[in-house]
Amino acid sequence: MKELLRSNDPTIIAFASALLQGEGIDCFEMDVNMSILEGSIGIFPRRLMVRSDDLIRAERVMRDNEIALGR
Repeated sequence: MKELLRSNDPTIIAFASALLQGEGIDCFEMDVNMSILEGSIGIFPRRLMVRSDDLIRAERVMRDNEIALGR
């Protein structure tokens, strides 16, 4: 798995996940449970991971939809 996107904004992560699913690209959100430790104030960014084989396609989907990758 490779990191595609890093963001503190959960709406961007949700939107990116929906776009990827629409393109048939599997993704996995990491660091979701960090909100328990931080008290849900959004200090720690969440990461969206994709398979290595899908990384280039996924990056293209993000660029086409003007989503900054935040890496």
